[in-house]
Amino acid sequence: MSILITNIKELLQVRDTNVTIVKGKDMKLLPTLKNAYLLIEHDTIVEYGIMDDFPGHEADDIIDATGKTVLPAWCDSHTHIVYAGDRSQEFVDRINGLSYEAIAKRGGGILNSAETLQNTSEDELFQQSLQRLNNVIKMGTGAIEIKSGYGLTVEAELKMLRVIKRLERTSKAKIKATLLAAHAIPKEYKENPNGFVDLIVNEMIPEVSKHQLAKYIDVFCEKGYFSLEDTEKILKAGTEHGLVPKIHVNQFNAFGGVGLGVKYDALSVDHLELMTNDDIHVLQKSKTMPVALPSCSYFLGIPYTPARAIIDAGLPLALASDYNPGSTPSGNMNFVVSTACIKMKMTPEEAINAATINGAYAMGVSNEYGSICRGKKANLIITKPINSYYNLPYAFGDNLIDKVIINGQMVS
Repeated sequence: MSILITNIKELLQVRDTNVTIVKGKDMKLLPTLKNAYLLIEHDTIVEYGIMDDFPGHEADDIIDATGKTVLPAWCDSHTHIVYAGDRSQEFVDRINGLSYEAIAKRGGGILNSAETLQNTSEDELFQQSLQRLNNVIKMGTGAIEIKSGYGLTVEAELKMLRVIKRLERTSKAKIKATLLAAHAIPKEYKENPNGFVDLIVNEMIPEVSKHQLAKYIDVFCEKGYFSLEDTEKILKAGTEHGLVPKIHVNQFNAFGGVGLGVKYDALSVDHLELMTNDDIHVLQKSKTMPVALPSCSYFLGIPYTPARAIIDAGLPLALASDYNPGSTPSGNMNFVVSTACIKMKMTPEEAINAATINGAYAMGVSNEYGSICRGKKANLIITKPINSYYNLPYAFGDNLIDKVIINGQMVS
């Protein structure tokens, strides 16, 4: 199967060499070609250029993209889309004045989702999650990381990871799985949190590693959840079993979690709504990707990740959706990109780099995804006719996507 896209008004994120990360001032640069063509063979980008140099390739399917922009599909490196039910009541509770922390203390939040998931069959969980996955693909997401963390028992966490594995086999999208058993302390361990950490270290991590159910290990390192000591114990055990660290840090408090993530060579540190100078300094000496989740800040009404401070310090930054039932019930990466520009003062170029190449880096796949490069996978967005790619973040309420191509196949 081959697809030829011709008369592209503007082809974005064109990289003649396989760039896998963009940092600092380079994030303001978004290489493009105007009046371009692009050729896909099977699942791979094999050629592109300007129409004036078009050599007349044949293809099974030809798409005339006159007036339209083509760019890499979004790479969403932080989601929790495998969950059961919803938490719409908590949404109303917050409107009526309860904080996220107060809802959690009374048994809501993650514990609410865990109870619902534990009582949901694996097949039903798969069907609910597949519907969400298909929806975000239609909105332009072509690579996605999915975490466990709403199980909080050995069997329920394994059930979640098996569902992620089924999604990976079923979907055309690139999927990476993360073990996030350390998401909250279950009710039965409220008086013995160390016992739950031991359960994660001694039972969950070995089982997940044995059955190769996850690539990454994650911890919600936050006051009232998992301490630095807990986090280090879990990350150490994960790395000993071949799992690569990622970490939730600095959502509500900054107390050293970023440095701990860097110590364990975390692929990414995510949230970062609160950042200190020490956090930025330690990241400057690392290969760890900072990841911002602006739609979480939007939904909860908490501070936004200080993107300008991070980028101006010469660091890279990725954007992800944090799609989950409690704090971000949306996986719309188009909205994420818009919100980053509107609320975090990122330029459109920075935001698109953060949601493509750097998002791919934050899930360990930027060698194959995230840019228009010969030999990379053909995961693409074709927009409707637009004046400029500035319209993507500017018209935040509009659906500007015409077609999505995943692994060289058109998404219906």
